[in-house]
Amino acid sequence: MVNRLADATSPYLLQHADNPVDWWEWGSEAFAEAERRGVPVLLSVGYSACHWCHVMAHESFEDAELAAYLNEHFLPVKVDREERPDVDAVYMEAVQAATGQGGWPMTVFLMPGGEPFYFGTYFPPQPQHGLPSFRQVLEGVRAAWTDRRAEVAEVSARIAADLAARGDVYGAAGQRPPGAAELHEAVVELGRGFDEARGGFGGAPKFPPSMVLEFLLRHHAATGSAAALRMVGQTCAAMARGGIYDQLGGGFARYSVDAGWVVPHFEKMLYDNALLLRVYLHLWRATGDASARRVALETADFLLAELRTPEGGFASALDADSEGPDGGHHEGAFYAWTPEQLTGVLGPQDAERAAALFAVTAVGTFEAGASVLQLPADCEDAEWYASVRARLLAARAERPRPARDDKVVAAWNGLAVAALAETGALLERPEYVEAALAAADLLLSVHLTSEGRLLRTSRDGRPGGHAGVLEDYADTAEGFLALYSVTGETSWLTLAGLLLDVVLDQFADPASGGMYDTAGDAERLIKRPQDPTDNAAPSGWTAAAGALLGYAALTGSARHRTAAERALGVVTALGSRAPRFIGWGLAVAQALLDGPREVAVLGRADDPARAALHRAALLATAPGAVVAVGAPAAATVADGEGAGDGRDAGDTGDVEVALLADRPLREGRATAYVCRHFSCDAPVTDPAALAEQLR
Repeated sequence: MVNRLADATSPYLLQHADNPVDWWEWGSEAFAEAERRGVPVLLSVGYSACHWCHVMAHESFEDAELAAYLNEHFLPVKVDREERPDVDAVYMEAVQAATGQGGWPMTVFLMPGGEPFYFGTYFPPQPQHGLPSFRQVLEGVRAAWTDRRAEVAEVSARIAADLAARGDVYGAAGQRPPGAAELHEAVVELGRGFDEARGGFGGAPKFPPSMVLEFLLRHHAATGSAAALRMVGQTCAAMARGGIYDQLGGGFARYSVDAGWVVPHFEKMLYDNALLLRVYLHLWRATGDASARRVALETADFLLAELRTPEGGFASALDADSEGPDGGHHEGAFYAWTPEQLTGVLGPQDAERAAALFAVTAVGTFEAGASVLQLPADCEDAEWYASVRARLLAARAERPRPARDDKVVAAWNGLAVAALAETGALLERPEYVEAALAAADLLLSVHLTSEGRLLRTSRDGRPGGHAGVLEDYADTAEGFLALYSVTGETSWLTLAGLLLDVVLDQFADPASGGMYDTAGDAERLIKRPQDPTDNAAPSGWTAAAGALLGYAALTGSARHRTAAERALGVVTALGSRAPRFIGWGLAVAQALLDGPREVAVLGRADDPARAALHRAALLATAPGAVVAVGAPAAATVADGEGAGDGRDAGDTGDVEVALLADRPLREGRATAYVCRHFSCDAPVTDPAALAEQLR
């Protein structure tokens, strides 16, 4: 029997389309039906790559008897948290406030008006480890609903009121952006939590601290802090050598279950890999580290090989689970190896060497005698190493593959566009820039509506219909700004400006300077979500601040710069107390403190001297530096060089690139100008001189 989810665009919802549970998608129709029937709503939130979501689905939602009870006494609603992060955020805040913890699957019982009254995450089919069974939970909630409904209504109303009353809990209103002292304090606080032995911060489980690493790289560039660079270098080296990094196919898993980066939680997410690609690229840019360059290239290749969709976008994730030798689905089955499996592929002699190289043992580092491949030390025999990797990768390709969540999320594709554009330019891999352009084109053709608004998701080239949230606008604008800096196509700058105007008109809070996660005209939930702290990806709030700052530096827009400065007040409130949770805000604040540097490169498009200056500008480590490139007198672009390939440039109108205005060539040669804080250095024509100005 197929339920209502059969027409969904979310792969996660489609995974539940054959459940005996009579699922509804989130919407007014579902709540109206709950009101009509006089039953509470069971809200179940998860995502496609979530291991325990799959476990609970198999144990409970595929159980016909339990489903019949659930259908009779509740109105079940299934939500993909990646498709509706606003719904997830509001109810996760309630779960965490009530229980002190959260996670997925998230299980919440609601009044027909949406007010929550009972919370949980995973519930097993039988009582265990202090948890009631899911059937017991359902029976208990039904009894309370039947016998004490007035009490339930009172509790739910109080919870909803408490959530709505939580306003500026971070103390952002009226704060100035952080200065040098506050940013230094944040580095000191990060040092206190740094794992000197294994890299990263804190203990198990360990997540890649992408946004914090970007801040530390920028802080090192601005101040020369050896401590900041050391934390980045040690963490990146440890992750790249650990099991969290796919030693055969490239790309990073979501997190490590241990403190040493050995055993990952195996799902691979687009946002992690886009963010880490940029971190390793920037580490190479700062230090010339060959390992960082290798990891950046392999991660970019992973994105193109494993996550690229036929339409040119990037899929959201690869699952952790896949079919194992016994026919059952197991976490990590695709990635783990036993010594016997190595021998079967490589032969006894090479298998013994490979086991030592990749830390594969008879006992196993993972489970059941299987090991996750690591790279504790580099292999000195490059030819043999390449041969072994190729043979193992080919053998692994014959295994049943993890499922792919192939929905395209605007925000995460924006992150991928920025990372691939930069990587392609700096490492001279034009295919990465082309991939970034193709993904950006998909965002324009499928996600951007005729009214200039973004839709959050698409699948198979079909829009998902859900309104974009703040991170979608901010990260897509960030991607377009990166494309402009790399290609010089002014249409990307124009489009970034259109998205950022929506940010200012629909998401900004004029009173506090903060940002809401949902637009002013979006669906009303029991609370309008607002959170400046990073999760697995930069918060929409601080991502918007970064894009606003970059756009202002390129165009001279005081409105956008002022909005960026006001949005960064929250970083002053949180940066020194909880820097691990506001890393992207710290990175943007570091750029603001440095200016950011504004680099204008002028010359003929076919002039190698201009290309050399452009490359020198992109290689600069100055925090958040912006780069504009164009022909002389190309400040305003209508036709000709600078307008790019025509991607909607004529439809969106021209944008003034203030950074290129009134910049003559020096002695008729390609010329670069470096400016910040309303003053400019002397123009230069030599790439080495430009690099020195940007040091």
